[in-house]
Amino acid sequence: MYNESNNRLAAVEAILANFSLKMQELRESQDRTDKQIKQLGKQIGGVSNSNGDMAEEYFFNALYHGQRKMFGEKFDDVVRDARAPFKGFEDQYDMLMINGCAICIVEVKYKADSEDLARKILRKAQTFRANFPQHSGKKIYLAVAVMSIHPLTEQACIDNGISIIKQTGDTITIYDQNLKIF
Repeated sequence: MYNESNNRLAAVEAILANFSLKMQELRESQDRTDKQIKQLGKQIGGVSNSNGDMAEEYFFNALYHGQRKMFGEKFDDVVRDARAPFKGFEDQYDMLMINGCAICIVEVKYKADSEDLARKILRKAQTFRANFPQHSGKKIYLAVAVMSIHPLTEQACIDNGISIIKQTGDTITIYDQNLKIF
């Protein structure tokens, strides 16, 4: 009986040792998978940033070197990546089109499919007035420049008076029929 108990104990110890080895292998495999997922996330983030940079470059060039008459206004200048010059509301404006009586805040997206994009763009009119009081008397127009836009997102922007600027072949198309002044 003593030998049988020892044999059973030895068998259980062997099973536990094997289980412990398998668990260690599983942890190591999981660590390798975690590292691969982090690397993949960085790569995807890099592609996403590159797409966004490409969209900003495309629309900046189209507006700076070409189309400057929009909404019945001729804009004298196009500025990229504008930030508040003093402490106000923290915000960043992808592009500003400026003339003596109006500003157009252009939010640039490679792909616009967010349900709350219109709300985020509307907020920019409020933060802009607080951040740039020297432009307080100017009309503010809002626009989103997109390479691709989901129909519901597009409709939400239109319903809120935000202009849509789209790439159409090697030019841009501007939808501003429901445009509002903010």
